[in-house]
Amino acid sequence: MYSFMETPPPSSPANFQRRFYYLLNFEIALQWLAARYDDLWSDDERAFLCAFPQLPLASRALLVRMLMRAGRLFRASKLAYDEIGCPLEAAAPLAALGWVDTNPLLSLDEIFDLHTKAELAVIIPGLSWARGVRKSESLTLQRCCDHPTRSYAQWHPEAQDQALCVTVSALCERLRLMFFGNLRQGWSEFVLADLGVFRYERVALEPSTRAFGSRDDVDVFLAIHAWRERLDTSTHSGETMPLEMMIREIEELTCGQHWLDDRRHKLLYRIGQYCERQCDWPLALASYANCTYPGARHRRMRVLEQCGRDNEAHDLALSAHHTPESEEEAQRLRRMLPRLRRKLGLANESVCKPAAPERGDLVLARPCEQVPIEIAVRDALGQPGECAVAEVTVHYVENALLNSLFGLLCWDAIFAGVPGAFFHPFQRGPADLYSPTFYAARREAFERCLARLDDDSYRHAIRNTFLEKSGLQSPFVHWRLLTESLLEDALLCIPPAHLKLWFVRLARDIRANRTGFPDLIRFWPAERRYEMVEVKGPGDRLQDNQIRWLA
Repeated sequence: MYSFMETPPPSSPANFQRRFYYLLNFEIALQWLAARYDDLWSDDERAFLCAFPQLPLASRALLVRMLMRAGRLFRASKLAYDEIGCPLEAAAPLAALGWVDTNPLLSLDEIFDLHTKAELAVIIPGLSWARGVRKSESLTLQRCCDHPTRSYAQWHPEAQDQALCVTVSALCERLRLMFFGNLRQGWSEFVLADLGVFRYERVALEPSTRAFGSRDDVDVFLAIHAWRERLDTSTHSGETMPLEMMIREIEELTCGQHWLDDRRHKLLYRIGQYCERQCDWPLALASYANCTYPGARHRRMRVLEQCGRDNEAHDLALSAHHTPESEEEAQRLRRMLPRLRRKLGLANESVCKPAAPERGDLVLARPCEQVPIEIAVRDALGQPGECAVAEVTVHYVENALLNSLFGLLCWDAIFAGVPGAFFHPFQRGPADLYSPTFYAARREAFERCLARLDDDSYRHAIRNTFLEKSGLQSPFVHWRLLTESLLEDALLCIPPAHLKLWFVRLARDIRANRTGFPDLIRFWPAERRYEMVEVKGPGDRLQDNQIRWLA
């Protein structure tokens, strides 16, 4: 175990914590990592963990400040922090360890990143800014000139400034990944939690709890992340991708964690979609061939059909028809199989179609102000009719209401301490939320929660959770929409048997079923009844997930 905390000045510990909150948070994270990953450190990482607490306070604070900002390069003049003092003095011990380069060679792009347009006009001779010329456009033009890398002093001899480059960024990014289990969250999570901007449920975490079981797991995550970023860049820039090599390398990755393997298959799925957009059918098939991400099998059928390989598409569709992976795939197969049979000259089988939902037409005057059609319909349905005998309330809720009720009733099951679900204190929900095994891993906990709908204790349970957990981060509860009056109307008017039907379906396939609910809900509290309304304007049509829920 390493010691990371320098004793604050005894005269003003509160002031110390206020001024160096970011450093204290970083050191807490390092303590957390040291307690859980001691067997996985490389020599460089272990050296960092041992040397960091021995640095002067200002040096530690400066490094964390730079790590929390974007990029690796900084101008010393832009690192002005009262609690740190002179950044060059604070950087000297960091430079001695090789963690910061105080005289880095800078490319043209890097010098552009460090300066404004006005400053660049002084630094680069002959550079003029025509009115309306963007900085990015000028950079493109300057790339055609010969601008070798050089030190900051060589770029700008007259400047009373200096460039600093953090050389341990990759190492610290790896530490951040190992703490959070993802690269979406950063060290600012501590600050936002301290300020109460985000509040999280407290889940009991064992000392052995960690996102990664081995160094290979971390390497696999970083490899998947790098390929995904490159795919996203290519999608927007049109850059040519080595797709065949990419697919092969991703398939060869060995994942020791289920959630990590899910990420690998999701990337293969996205590559397949990219190949489809490029009409590269052979590579799309290669990407989908061993992909188990939901929907990949159906995409493979579509690509086989695009290639004219209708027999293969039909055989795969027929096999999937007998054992569909989800309601979504079954729905798509009901449309696809008749088409393939016609192409192959086979007799069509009768297909049982779901009954069409009840439809009502509403003609409204064009509103004076532009408002969404759902809001216009909500307001119209909320008006008392000529023959109205009971009060009616109408709410625009879409997916928020039923997801929120589910989240409140099943809070204990969702935040159960299942192995591999929670890695750190800043999780909005379990890491395996969209895993096919999500429900199975918590079956008993869900059954206990849902059983409350059978004995009428569900109202008390939902109200209690609404009050006790108010404002805590949740993957289901929409606190801003769920007012107390809306909650009470829902508990009064929606029968528990209906809630149970929805919640069981939702829990068993979170990814597919958390969306598609109707836009509006109308309550008649005096009569304890309700009605759901999906709003479609002229030319709109029902989406597949909406059709499945209506059925």
